[in-house]
Amino acid sequence: MSDTGRKSFTDQLGDAAKPDSEKSYLEQAGDSVSGAYDRVAAAVVPNEQKSTTQKIGDSVRPESDTEKQGKSMLDSAKDVSNAVLGGEPKGQGLLG
Repeated sequence: MSDTGRKSFTDQLGDAAKPDSEKSYLEQAGDSVSGAYDRVAAAVVPNEQKSTTQKIGDSVRPESDTEKQGKSMLDSAKDVSNAVLGGEPKGQGLLG
């Protein structure tokens, strides 16, 4: 369940599942606006104020962009773990 005012996880999955080529221009514009708002909300709200599920969602969501840039699955798993458990910042500790 997403936090109040945030795009629901089912809506995010639905947006991602349907290719842009099958969406109208209005749907594409709506996805862009709501996605941008949600990314800003993810960046602005401190993790301490987010629910556990929202922390996980925020940690996993940007992975599609970062994996295209060569981010490893281990790095992705560490990011999710750190977001949920409030662990060490990336690049520090035993695994960083």
